[in-house]
Amino acid sequence: MIRIDEIWLATEPLDMRAGPDTALARVVKVFGAARPHCAYLFANRRGNRMKVLVHDGLGVWLCARRLNQGKFHWAGNWHDDRVELCPEQVTALVQGLPWQRLGVGGVISLV
Repeated sequence: MIRIDEIWLATEPLDMRAGPDTALARVVKVFGAARPHCAYLFANRRGNRMKVLVHDGLGVWLCARRLNQGKFHWAGNWHDDRVELCPEQVTALVQGLPWQRLGVGGVISLV
């Protein structure tokens, strides 16, 4: 099992042809560094594909997810280039569901 303590969402799209080195370079550019036990999520321009880069303390993992129908509800209206997500938000996001109104413990944090 890969330990993940923090989950970060990049608001700018990533070319889905990006491999581990390109994705890692984007993490360093947007987040300043790839920290151990953190996951970094990126979507393509269309919003139907996602890549997740995880630094496990020894190296990086890069995985991809594609929705057959619909789009991911990405962070379109955020003023920052990154957003921290809680596990409940990530669960909703990867299923293609709206996640922005979910907070830690099911608390509604955005109206």
